[in-house]
Amino acid sequence: MRLWHQKLIWHLDSKRLLGQHRECCALRGRGWGKKHSVVDYVFRYGLAHLYEYHKLVMNEMIRRNYNVDAKWYDEAYRGRFLPPAAMAEIGVYIPPVGPEPYWASRFMIYPEHDDRYLKECLLNLKSKGAELNGEKNIESWLIELDLRGVR
Repeated sequence: MRLWHQKLIWHLDSKRLLGQHRECCALRGRGWGKKHSVVDYVFRYGLAHLYEYHKLVMNEMIRRNYNVDAKWYDEAYRGRFLPPAAMAEIGVYIPPVGPEPYWASRFMIYPEHDDRYLKECLLNLKSKGAELNGEKNIESWLIELDLRGVR
């Protein structure tokens, strides 16, 4: 279980992007609140934060011509087996002003998605032999982070 760093969503290969969608669906559903060391930080925030992150994933899926069940665009939807979330469960997320993905690459939904976490995710992808889409490969991201002194 892992939520990839938000800046990587647009660069993930298809396998990992679809896996991220499944992970978000699971977390929004029966996985909500179930302890797991890699995603425990998600539970410190309301479902609204996870919904916003999931929306970025779904929007990228649509951009790549994948089908996304429109039910997941309802922030209260928790999957087929759970009733809709109450507003108290959802919580509040106030997004920064600006068009997506510009604001999404500059303002992190989860503060834990800092440069250190980005490097951890990149090293994880590298160890799996993953390739990124776009003009930057994993090595160039890592070099950039190293030049900024990220440990």
